Amino acid sequence: MSNTATISIVDDDESVRIALDGLLRSHGYRVTTYAGALDFLSSCELENTACLISDIQMPGMTGIQMYDRLSTLGIHIPIIFISGYPGVPPRVSAGAPEPVAFFPKPFDCAQLIACIESIVGRPS
Repeated sequence: MSNTATISIVDDDESVRIALDGLLRSHGYRVTTYAGALDFLSSCELENTACLISDIQMPGMTGIQMYDRLSTLGIHIPIIFISGYPGVPPRVSAGAPEPVAFFPKPFDCAQLIACIESIVGRPS
């Protein structure tokens, strides 16, 4: 599995991290999880992350703010936002590319997997 894409999950809700971790591992992906945006930004996984799944509303730094920080650093990771709040997420900063997708919680697991596969392909 060494050449398998790494999917990083950033969510302050431990149950969401655990559920997504199990779902993605069951599909053959390598997964790293983080309880907050600052944890991810200070990790060694920035360059290894092929796709980022992030909650929008988190204490400290929101998913949108993390996305802006990554863009400012010149790090362009495809991102899938998830949120427990209904509606379309607020726009990301004007200079940054739009996120790949937005899934309101609870989301359809098959659709999420299909979205990830469209970004990074299927694990080998």
